[in-house]
Amino acid sequence: MSMAAPVAVEAAPVEATDRQKIKAIVAASSGNLVEWYDFYAYAFTSIYFASAFFPSSSPTGQLLATAGIFAVGFFMRPLGGWIFGRIADRRGRKSSMVFSVLLMCAGSLMIGLLPTYETIGVLAPVLLLVARLAQGLSVGGEYGTAATYMSEIAGRGRRGFLSSFQYVTLIGGQLLAVLVVFALQHVLTAEEMRGWGWRIPFLIGAAAAVVAMMLRGSLKESASHAAMTSKEAGSLRALMQHKRALLITLAFTMGGSLYFYTMTTYMQKFLVNTVKLDLKTVSTVMTLALVVFMLLQPVFGALSDRIGRRNNMILFSGLAMLGAVPLLSSLSLATNPWAAFGLILTGLVIATFYTSISGVVKAELFPAEVRALGVGLPYAIANALFGGTAEYVALSFKTYGNESLFFWYVAAMAAVAFAASLWMPDTRKYGYLDGNGRMGD
Repeated sequence: MSMAAPVAVEAAPVEATDRQKIKAIVAASSGNLVEWYDFYAYAFTSIYFASAFFPSSSPTGQLLATAGIFAVGFFMRPLGGWIFGRIADRRGRKSSMVFSVLLMCAGSLMIGLLPTYETIGVLAPVLLLVARLAQGLSVGGEYGTAATYMSEIAGRGRRGFLSSFQYVTLIGGQLLAVLVVFALQHVLTAEEMRGWGWRIPFLIGAAAAVVAMMLRGSLKESASHAAMTSKEAGSLRALMQHKRALLITLAFTMGGSLYFYTMTTYMQKFLVNTVKLDLKTVSTVMTLALVVFMLLQPVFGALSDRIGRRNNMILFSGLAMLGAVPLLSSLSLATNPWAAFGLILTGLVIATFYTSISGVVKAELFPAEVRALGVGLPYAIANALFGGTAEYVALSFKTYGNESLFFWYVAAMAAVAFAASLWMPDTRKYGYLDGNGRMGD
């Protein structure tokens, strides 16, 4: 494996005590939790507000319209990855993280206070789209910048463990959105939820974003002045000089995001449509599985500190490649909730090898002046193309009577990630974060 001496400007090591590191990780993670809470709150409440923005005689048509706006938000992520990655590399990680959570706050507040179609006509769905575009940009910028900051602030030895809290809060945001909606469903009537109750989760999200913004405002910057003032900082031209790292990041996200969304977001519909479990049982099974999945992140992150990020990725992609088809096939034949729970949990344990280090494994591949851009942009592109389309592709195969082909599709993308894992250098020896060297790009 060809390696050369480092030529890029690297971030100066951040001298911080353990207490300061934990405080920084909490502050960075808080924004991540709010971002994902807000993003999922839209998905979970759309059934209640669809008719308020899209007057139609068909409830299905209303839901399709809201789903379409949800998808548009998903495909704004690459633009967000570029904009906020550039800000993070040129103006600092702290500034980028504060701006991204501020944008999410604005989007959530806008949805929470938005007049309905009955009040302002066609302007209502237009403004809803604008709010979702803002949220999509925000989420797109959040991943790369937060992953970069947490990787840089964590320091050598516990980088995998501390960085794993990015996915702890990502999953936590999803669970929090579920719990808020669940609580409202038990306090308010269905009519009240459709009338005004659906606004509450967005107002909660906006308030939480203000708190996260204040916490992030107290953070210590992790990028050096030299890195931020470099002529290559945040440059797409400079980023293209790291083709190997870009291709590995794209491949990891292709396999990792598709597998993650299959085992989490799409799994709820899979259990209803294919396994034929009732909706209440599915909600219980998935909530329990996601709680366990969330708690496993630091354990597997710490494991990567011992065995190396490359070995974590080989284990994830290898197990996903070999296990996707038999696992999903067995799940489709499950006859009771406990069997389904066991199979889903097995799939999520495999996913944890990737999710626990999803950010840091990519951050170690790029030099400081293009790190946030390098982590965020290729991730956002591959995530939108493969993670964001997982449900659509799966349902399309099912519609044409070939659902099992989707299982092979998941396995094939895991194989792409497996090939990238073998191509990836051991970042304990050649990673940029510790200044040990650079990959032969």
